[in-house]
Amino acid sequence: MTVQGESADHQWVDDHAGPVVRPYAMTRGRARPVTGTFDLISLVTATRADVTPEVGLGPEHLAIVGLCQRIQSVAEIAAHLDLPVGTIRVLLGDLAARNLVQVREPQTTAGLPDNSIFEAVINGLRAL
Repeated sequence: MTVQGESADHQWVDDHAGPVVRPYAMTRGRARPVTGTFDLISLVTATRADVTPEVGLGPEHLAIVGLCQRIQSVAEIAAHLDLPVGTIRVLLGDLAARNLVQVREPQTTAGLPDNSIFEAVINGLRAL
């Protein structure tokens, strides 16, 4: 279905970004990574500088490896590539499964209160 006066080719091109590719097309319909959970502040580093295109790796995968020659957080990768975080997590899972990136999850700090304390505080505030 095209807008009146708009060609079929034109509806798939954005004036600023060029051809539009939906995030689910980049992940081949997957919503969860094959490995890992990838917190927003997880740090990602490429394990190799020279990655050649392989079967199953798209241009977004290669862009992530190029970007991660310097340590980047998952949130930074999403911002630099202007992609949703969920899409980045799926792509990072592909790269981690091929050992093309190393991911360092954030360390939990000892001494933080249990989640049940936070829930009790929230419930108490709601009761006010």
